Amino acid sequence: MEAVLGVIVGIGLSAACGFRVFVPLLGMSIASMAGHLTLSAGFEWIASWPALIAFATATVLEIGTFYVPWLDNVMDAAAIPAATVAGTIATASQVGDMSPFLQWTLAVIAGGGVSLTVQGGTVVIRAASSAMTGGFGNFTFSTLELLAAVVFTVLAVVLPILCFVAVVAMCWQMLRLIARSPLLRRSRSSTTQHPCGP
Repeated sequence: MEAVLGVIVGIGLSAACGFRVFVPLLGMSIASMAGHLTLSAGFEWIASWPALIAFATATVLEIGTFYVPWLDNVMDAAAIPAATVAGTIATASQVGDMSPFLQWTLAVIAGGGVSLTVQGGTVVIRAASSAMTGGFGNFTFSTLELLAAVVFTVLAVVLPILCFVAVVAMCWQMLRLIARSPLLRRSRSSTTQHPCGP
């Protein structure tokens, strides 16, 4: 039961990584140092002062760049692999009492997959916002992303079951959004028209 709860907490934190890479890592560091979050063996470094300072600095920089029109779209592209890695680490840090192979397989599939799904959905929404508002409507969207990252981080630690239910519902909507994305349809159309290359 403890292992299952660890996976649930990790998935909640991974979803938060899809909105902001470093906010949940900072939250994990604070919560673990305060004794509210237990880390798996090998991840004790997250509860150290150097890690806390590094995560706090990275969080401030990440938040700031997402408030610069058009630069936020560039950051989105860089955040896709970063969020996937962060989500994998977040889940692995919560999964203990199992073999390293199973731990990391579960972390990559569950944690990395959830982060990638959430991040992919935000990329689609931000692209639409940039197209409709010239990038200036993204200020509001960036604020909502930040709030979502904070809320999911707190819920994952305090109310993990509720957080898990919310993550499942959100990922379902994100997958539907990605499937209907004009960018994806354009890519499919290009592949159909040029199956063997140019």
